[in-house]
Amino acid sequence: MIEARGITRTYHSRGAFTGERTVHALRGVDFTLPKGGAVAFIGESGCGKTTLGKILTGIETFDGGELVVDGVELSKLSPRKRAPYFRRIQMIHQDPYSALNPTRTIEQILGDPLRMRAKETGGASSASGVRARASELLELVGLEPDGVLPKYPHQLSGGQRQRVVIARALTVDPEVLIADEAVSMIDVSMRLGILALLHDLRERLGISLVFITHDVATARYVGEGAELHVIYRGQVIESGLTDDVIQGPVHPYTQCLLSAIPIMRGLEEPGPDRLAPLAPLDEKVATDGCLFAPRCPFATERCTAERPVLEAMGESGQLHACFHPTARRVVGVEIAQAAV
Repeated sequence: MIEARGITRTYHSRGAFTGERTVHALRGVDFTLPKGGAVAFIGESGCGKTTLGKILTGIETFDGGELVVDGVELSKLSPRKRAPYFRRIQMIHQDPYSALNPTRTIEQILGDPLRMRAKETGGASSASGVRARASELLELVGLEPDGVLPKYPHQLSGGQRQRVVIARALTVDPEVLIADEAVSMIDVSMRLGILALLHDLRERLGISLVFITHDVATARYVGEGAELHVIYRGQVIESGLTDDVIQGPVHPYTQCLLSAIPIMRGLEEPGPDRLAPLAPLDEKVATDGCLFAPRCPFATERCTAERPVLEAMGESGQLHACFHPTARRVVGVEIAQAAV
């Protein structure tokens, strides 16, 4: 469905106090999303995950590389011809509290895209037809239409709002959903329901899913049997089947992510089975070598002088970008395997 080849995105800014600054949001990202399949991206805040999601939906542009949808390379098309392809790819935004217009009812929020879709496809655009379709979508995402349609967003819970956001994304019959931290802003008690809904939509409607998160466990639940890509400062530093990456993390950054998962007796000090970065993330630190080298406990002189590229490890097809790959059993693996 989607193939990304070497996608890059660079931002340039100039401030009175910060001076000129260049931020490499994405550095040659490659991945393939099959029809009806899933792919997950994990990493800490600021690593480029959301930028990638916005590029896939046409909200952001990219500087280099190729984005192919159904065999068509989009950068070669005019914006007008590109729009129908991006319409098939819809985003589920991270914050359900700001994603919905507070001055409109849920019926109005769902009605506008439904009427536009009806004009394109020749479907029913009457008030009754639009309301019937809106009710159908709300039932699909687990909401009672009669109790939700006349309400405003502030009258709904966080979990209900996120389901409405998902229903709105489904109004244009998308083939791909980009879930950007879809459960990070709602109560823990509501998260499993949303994750189960996304999993169910994949199976029932055959929708492809790109799941963006910082939570390894939720990535495993939604992207079961799919590929997991670990991204750091815009570069994919490890990828492979979800279970392979979680059970045998190779790159030190992936091991740090797993080690950061709290356990029942509390967050412990770093030890032989728990790995932590040596320093906090500082985007201003430039390096010609490995991007993680300034924080890596195992960095050598080679790591600071030369940048590793993704290469295969063993016969599993798992890829890593590290000069000293070693699979380690780290605290947090069991929790990640348990999913949620």
